[in-house]
Amino acid sequence: MITTGRMGIGIISAGKVGAALGSALRSQGHAIIGAYASSTASQERLESMLPGVPSLPIETIVERAEMVLLAVPDDALAPLVAGLAKLGAWQSGQIVVHTAGRYGVQVLDPIRSSGALPIALHPAMTFTGTSLDIARLQGCPFAVTTSAMLQPIGMALAAEMGGEPVVIAEADRASYHAALAHGANHVVTLLDQSRRMLQELGISEPGNFLRPLIQAAVEGALNSGDALLTGPVVRADLGTLQEHQQAIKELSENCVELSALPATYHALLAATAVRAQQRGVLSAQQTAELLALVAEWESDK
Repeated sequence: MITTGRMGIGIISAGKVGAALGSALRSQGHAIIGAYASSTASQERLESMLPGVPSLPIETIVERAEMVLLAVPDDALAPLVAGLAKLGAWQSGQIVVHTAGRYGVQVLDPIRSSGALPIALHPAMTFTGTSLDIARLQGCPFAVTTSAMLQPIGMALAAEMGGEPVVIAEADRASYHAALAHGANHVVTLLDQSRRMLQELGISEPGNFLRPLIQAAVEGALNSGDALLTGPVVRADLGTLQEHQQAIKELSENCVELSALPATYHALLAATAVRAQQRGVLSAQQTAELLALVAEWESDK
């Protein structure tokens, strides 16, 4: 495994991601020279996950660190980098790593005139802000985007934190991040709608009711795509779908928290039908009938 030399690392900021990655790097012998912790929550997280690391101003961290880890919200990254560049804060040879999934290294362009070295590292996981994250980093995919010269450093940093580095091209970062957000974020909305539908029927533990089915479906999809997909759409069972639509309509009218349910159901039904035709599971006629059904439901709003 490629390794990096032991460095003095500064973290901006001690949020859920920064604290976890900082803790993982410290476990590999790097010194965390300081972290920016502006809120009470981040100060408490700093004390629990990086005990002994001082809370320092941003300018001080950049001045003292050999490597700066920028773990800030996506929309805050560009202004922060540009603002520090205007102050002349970045240093020649300083490694600057950001963790925003949306960006490659172009967002770090303002540091280049100083001779600093830009790397984008994005761990593909959700962080809790607790020590549980350290264990979950083991085997976690890390998207690495940087120049060919700096790729070994980026990959070594990811590996030191327990991750599996994967090189993602600058031009592909938006698509990469959209894929993760679409899968990880939107599935939460979908599953919450299913839970609420069962709650409306009086099922007190809908998560337990759904778990075996959902876990099997997720594992099947992750391993085999939609090859194992079953259900009324791929069977072109129009009668069942009509009954589902009526039930969904009634639930959405009676429960404000399910008001978006019909739109979700219609969009996913149409997408599933088109994909099933592409796979040869549905004929063109069957797909057209399913899409016409969705269009009819949409027109009845």
